[in-house]
Amino acid sequence: MSKLAVIAYDDQFKAEEVRTKLRRLQQDHLIDLEQALVAVKDDQGEVTLLRMSKPAVEVEAHKGFWNTLVGAIVMEPTLGMASDARSGAIRGALAGAGVDEDFLKDLAATFQNGSSVLFVLIRHASPEQVLAALQGTGGKVLETNLTHQEEAKLQAALKVARAAG
Repeated sequence: MSKLAVIAYDDQFKAEEVRTKLRRLQQDHLIDLEQALVAVKDDQGEVTLLRMSKPAVEVEAHKGFWNTLVGAIVMEPTLGMASDARSGAIRGALAGAGVDEDFLKDLAATFQNGSSVLFVLIRHASPEQVLAALQGTGGKVLETNLTHQEEAKLQAALKVARAAG
């Protein structure tokens, strides 16, 4: 089963920078990314989605999940009102994929103008090397299906400043 990690950044360019690091780690066979999506909200509130390209066959397997997640990102103000039938459908689909209401609230609160969010599905990783590469990149873990211990290690690595090298 793939591991999901959703990390929010206060900087609109940081999620893409971290995704680039993960792609380099993938080239070095230290991580196997199934999918990586970056959502950026610029200073005017415009949302841009940056997807890692994959062959159509691979993308098709998670197309419904990613489309629903993208819908939640783009419709985030509507989701907050909870009166729209479409927002209810998006909530239901995300809940079916293991994404809960608390995550949507955290996403809405965190995804402000001038910020970015990184969504990754990971098939396999060498945890120590990946955590070392992500050390000090900042960010807040919003959602994950990692164990509590793995999630705590990830959040700690994001916050810890890199040692002067």
